[in-house]
Amino acid sequence: MRTYELTFVVDPRLSDEQTDSLCGEYRQMIESGGGHVEYQDDWGRRKLAYPIRKLEEGRYFLFHISSEDGNPAEEVERRMRQNEDILRFLIVRTEKLDFDPERVREASENALESASTRDEDLDDEEDDAEDDEDEEEDS
Repeated sequence: MRTYELTFVVDPRLSDEQTDSLCGEYRQMIESGGGHVEYQDDWGRRKLAYPIRKLEEGRYFLFHISSEDGNPAEEVERRMRQNEDILRFLIVRTEKLDFDPERVREASENALESASTRDEDLDDEEDDAEDDEDEEEDS
């Protein structure tokens, strides 16, 4: 059995109904190509590493796909290239589908939490540095 991960970034200006419809279409294409979507996750809106088509954010999705033979996502890949609502996508073949959806979700939440904590710590350090500078100027 072959397994794949499909990650794609959607235009954040689309409504929830439009993104649900888009994901449903791609899921149907994968299943009609002989694959099965084992797990689907909506990572939500996130800041892009660099602007794409003058957009600073995108809505991220992840599909874990399994297939008995061949790549069931070939048609999906072709359609994603043509769809202007898809900012970026990546299909990767994985060794095996060995994951626990809850563990994946917890790891993602922990990473977001630690990133926000790190950002708050940096902001606090900057504020402390500014306070120290103000005290030195007053002296």
